[in-house]
Formats: sequence, structure tokens, C-alpha cells
Amino acid sequence: MESFLISKSGLKPLPRIYIRPITGLVPRNYFSKPRFLHTSKCFSDLKVTTPLKVASVEEDEEINERMHGINKIGEQEEETIFDPAAPPPFNLADVRATIPQHCWVKDPWKSMSYVVRDVALVLSLAAAVVYVNNWLVWPLYWVAQGTMFWALFVLGHDWLNWNTLCSGHGSFSNNPKLNSLVGHLLHSFILVPYHGWRISHRIHHQNQGHVENDESWHPLTEKIYKSLDNNELTWRFKFPFPLLVYPFYLWGRSPGKTGSHFDPNSELFVPSERKDVITSSLCWTAMAAILVGLGFTMGPMLLLKLYGVPYWIFVLWLDFVTYMHHHGHQDKLPWYRGEEWSYLRGGLTTLDRDYGWMNNIHHDIGTHVIHHLFPQIPHYRLIEATKAAKPVLGKYYREPERSGPLPFYLIGVFIRSLKEDHYVSDTGDVVYYKTDPNIFKSA
Repeated sequence: MESFLISKSGLKPLPRIYIRPITGLVPRNYFSKPRFLHTSKCFSDLKVTTPLKVASVEEDEEINERMHGINKIGEQEEETIFDPAAPPPFNLADVRATIPQHCWVKDPWKSMSYVVRDVALVLSLAAAVVYVNNWLVWPLYWVAQGTMFWALFVLGHDWLNWNTLCSGHGSFSNNPKLNSLVGHLLHSFILVPYHGWRISHRIHHQNQGHVENDESWHPLTEKIYKSLDNNELTWRFKFPFPLLVYPFYLWGRSPGKTGSHFDPNSELFVPSERKDVITSSLCWTAMAAILVGLGFTMGPMLLLKLYGVPYWIFVLWLDFVTYMHHHGHQDKLPWYRGEEWSYLRGGLTTLDRDYGWMNNIHHDIGTHVIHHLFPQIPHYRLIEATKAAKPVLGKYYREPERSGPLPFYLIGVFIRSLKEDHYVSDTGDVVYYKTDPNIFKSA
């Protein structure tokens, strides 16, 4: 009697009740229990009692299987559609338009306040450790002072003057002479040739993400990779040696490239830049001479403890942070050549990193995507500018993993990348890192 009802007009067949089709995603446990198909709504106007029709076990299992299939397809669509190598559906002007106007304003007084703060900390740390002069304190001093040397480098990096569109920092002031003066003082103190590195860093920004033309931690092509001997492979890929390469890079650049940051005739520079390179090299030489004089005055051991060890801690920071800005993402990111490369697409392969307490100490250098796209923005506006731009960037912006007070988790990411990211193909306009499983087996 389930399919008939008695009414005044006689016997009428009762329509079967079907479950409403579901087009979206439902929770996985939605069908974990048997469901009752209520027919009482069909009888809301009838003064009769009707039983509930219970779905059979076979029907329930069929529905359950079908809906789990829908869930699975939906999840796959959400997780696998995005292709990081696809041209973005926005241009540089679209991103720029989202950034508040005040983020572009440079405040030289505020910029100088960061310089005064960091220089004061450097001098205070040195004075304090000499006063205490305890071997329990020296290791703490080395880490702290090396970190402050790194902070000075970041400030000098933001004083860089470039004169080409979409490529210049100069983010601390609009005065080129002030930028050059402060940049020379900060970088010479930590033995960095200001103009030489300024120019090579300009090349990095103008060619970010390009296999051959990039300058900073760019990938090796398969041909160059296979030409390296075991010592060269060790310095590039075996932890911790890649964290010590910056001073050698200044003198000889990366594998496959020639020239020096100190040589005005290097292929890094055009003839009009040679005077600048000579100036910076003379400043570097003057600082080196001062250090030699201090070695004779205070003794080489004290100089090593006060300056030498912190210098190498600074080098560790520099190599680590610059590498992590362009490597180590959980998904392989593309590198480009030829017509596939553009300033925007190259910049979007850059990664933001969270360094915990270090973010403020090294002036938010981990907020790197917007810095690469618009290096003119002062470092103290990068977080705000990034937040404004993220809705337009969408999945082309990769949210950084949150760090604890200290970014120890990034050490594992760094080591994993050294083991996996070895070279890219010699051909192709969109390429990804490949892994050599036998990299050190013949060593």
C-alpha cells in the first residue's frame, strides 16, 4: 500500500520521491549513515497517516558512491588547475594600481633612523663584549653582531641608485648623492664594493627568473652542471659550503660566468660605469687597510673575534636569505628563456619568507615578491604593499609558512633544495629544476 493512497477521488498512484541532485561539494560523512527519504511533505494537505519510505541498502550505497565521486572530482579541480608557468591574467600596472599611494613615498629621515639604530647597536655590541671579555659571551656576540652586519647590508642594499625603469632601489631617499654616500659607508664597512655589487644586483632585478641572464643564484644549465668538478659541486650543493660563497662570488661570479665586481673592465660593466667601480674598489681597499692596521694595533686575535667571525656570520645570512628567496618551494617553480620570459613572470617566481623575530631586525627583506616587482618601495612599506596586492596576485603569490621566533624550519628547506635543485635543461623556454641522484657518488 506504499504506492497508493485513498482519497475522495479513488485510488491514485503516489509519485516516487527521489533525492535532490547535489551539484556542489558535501562533507565526506554526509552519507556515513542511512538516510530516510521523507514523504510526509507530500501529504501536508492530507489528513492521513503515511509511513516513511526507507532507502534500501543498495540504493544508499549507490548514492554514497556517486557523491564521493563528485567530492573527489571537485577536490581535484580545486587542487590541480593552477599552473604557475601560465601567463598571469594581470599585468604590472594592475598590481601597481592596488598599492596605496603613500607606500611609494620615501622618508629620508625615517630611513636614516634605521641607519642610526643599527650602527648604534653594532658599536654597543662591540663595546659590551670588550668590556666583559668572557668566552661564554663571545659566541653570543658573534651571532648578534654578524646578524647586525647583515642588517647593515640590507640597508645599504636599499640605498642603491638605479636609473632604469622598474629596476631601481633608491628606496631610502630621492637624493642620489645621499644614497651613494650612505650606501658606500655601510657596504664598505662590511667589505662589499658598493657600485660593483649595485650594478650586478641591478642585472639580477632586470632579469629575475631568466635562466641565463639572471645574476643571483640562477640555475645551472645541464651542460655547465656536467662540466663542474667535484670541488665546484661541493661548494654549490653540499651543505654548509653554499653559505660561504659570497666573497668568492664578488671576485669571480657564478659558474659559467666571468668577471669581477672589483675590475672596472669586467664584462659586468659598461664603460660609463668604470669610474663608479673604481671608486667603490678604492673604498673597499681603504676598509681592508683599516682592518690590517687594527690587527697590528689590537692584535690579530682580538680583531678576529671582534670583526672576523661576525663577518662570516653575515655571509651565512646573506647566502641563506638570498638563496631562499628563489629556491625551496614545495612545488617546482618555472625558470624562463626567450619569449616566455618577462619582467612580471620572472618576478612572480620569487618567494616571500617569514623569519620570525628576524623580520624586523633585517628590515623585512623576507617580503620579497613586491620588492622584486617594485624595488622603489621603502622596506617599511613592503608588508602593507604586499597585503594590498595579494587579491590581484592570487595564486601567483605563495603565502610563506609561518615561522617561530627563529626560522630554524628553513634550514631543512634549504638542505632539501640543495639535494633536489641541481640543473635545468639546456633547451626550452619554460624549464624546471632537475635532480642528479648520483651527484656525489663519484666524489
